This record gives sequence, C-alpha cells and structure tokens, in this order.
Amino acid sequence: MAVLQMNFMSMYLGMQTNITVCLPTFSYQDFMNGHTDYYVPGMKFQTLYLLHGGSGDDTDYVKLTNIVRYADEHKLAVVMPSDYNQFYTDNPHGPRYWKYVAEELPQVCQTLLPLSPKREDNFVAGLSMGGFGAMKMGILQGEQFAAVLCMSGSSLQPDRAKDFGKGMRRSGKDPDIMPMAHLESLFGDMNQFKGSIHDMYHYAALNVQQKKQLPKFFFTVGDQDFARQDVEDAHQHLTSLGYETFFELVPGYGHEWDFWDLTLKKAIADWLPIRHAVIYPED
Repeated sequence: MAVLQMNFMSMYLGMQTNITVCLPTFSYQDFMNGHTDYYVPGMKFQTLYLLHGGSGDDTDYVKLTNIVRYADEHKLAVVMPSDYNQFYTDNPHGPRYWKYVAEELPQVCQTLLPLSPKREDNFVAGLSMGGFGAMKMGILQGEQFAAVLCMSGSSLQPDRAKDFGKGMRRSGKDPDIMPMAHLESLFGDMNQFKGSIHDMYHYAALNVQQKKQLPKFFFTVGDQDFARQDVEDAHQHLTSLGYETFFELVPGYGHEWDFWDLTLKKAIADWLPIRHAVIYPED
C-alpha cells in the first residue's frame, strides 16, 4: 500500500492544503494468487472520499483506524482531505470548503492519480462532522457517488438546527482553549436554517421530485452515542422519501474510534458496492 501525503494550492480555499491518499500496490496476497502482472498502464481504482470529524484533519483515519490495511486488501483508493471545523461548508467571508471538497478535490485527484471518474466507482463516507459532510455530498452531488456512508453523524435535522451549536460550547477558565466552529458564521441565522441552502432534508425531497439519480445511503451509530437521534432521523427521512437506505444500531458503542474502525471494516468488506479488484483497461 502506498500512503501519499499531498500538498497543493486550492483555488477555492485560497491557500495550500493537505490530503492523505491510500493507493493499493502489489501485495504478498497478489503473489500468492499468482497475480504478478499487477502494474498495467491505464489501470484505475475505485475511490472512497473519507471525511474526518470535528477537530480532526486528513491524518486521523491513518493514525486511528486500520483504513490503510482495509484499502489495500480490497483494492480501494481512499482520499482524505482536511476541513478544519468548517462543516464542509462555504464560509461567506472565507474559504469555500464545500466547493473544495465537492468540486475541486475530485477533479484534482482524478487528474493526478489513477482514480476512476465513473459514478459506480466513487463513494463518500465520514464520521461525526464528516457524516454531515458525507450526507451533504450524497444529497447535492448524488449523481457523482454510488453510495454514502454516514457514521455517527448526518445533516442537521432542520427543526432542531438552532439548538445544535449549544452542545458544542464548553465552559472553562480560558475561553480561547479548544474554540469550536461558530455555526452562524457558516450557516447564517440558525432560526432560518429550515428550507435554506444548508437544509439537506429539503434538498433530499427536491431530488426525488426532480427524479435525480440517488445514491444508496448507509447510516450507522452506537446505541450510546449522543448523535444517535440525528442519525436515526436522517435515515427515517430519506427512507420515507424513497431513497435506498441501510441502518445499523450497534450496542455498546458511543462516539468512539473503535466503533468507526469496526464500521469501516464492515462497510468496505461487505456493504459498499466495491469490486475488490483493480480496474484494468480491458475491464
């Protein structure tokens, strides 16, 4: 497995940014299977865009899960960008993290790396805040992705959006320690969230009305997770609209890396429509 750390100038962020990429390489298992002609000009990989949670960055999954091994075993490329607590949303007065992740990142990666641009070969996943971003990608860019995995997170339930930020505030002696995202600076007046450009429940319904191509959504959360209600609500809403969905409530887990690692293992091995093989030119 090749683990690449790339740095490039983003047009939509207006600055240099880092991404971490996993690319499967020739393995001992390939040798044991008699597959020694691994590297072929024009070969491509299916790709999982994997979004981190709050206070994280592009290195989280490599440090805290077995994503490198899972990607290598299943011949899946994984692209991990950094969002820096911006909820994968365009800041009206700053970096445009939504346009970066949804438009620029796939274009850059598919141009520079051997990644398939076909819809059936692209997936997006995320945990917590990254689950918010993944659901947003699946709703607004659904014709770009075949499947979406939301782990312990989803788009904000519009009727409760105004209360969401309250749980992110922490008291302490020094107010400058661990600053969290100021949601009003990203989303505007949270009392006006419902029906706005940030309301993915609204756009999910519009997709159905407009008969757009819809990805399959996978939702998973631990039964002790504080995000449980939001994840369950998102799953129920999309299911009621006619989306193809899957939901798993896992007992004994909260908002934790053991759960997310377990989920990634299951999702890559069994849930997502993955070929588990390199895409060669003749395929």
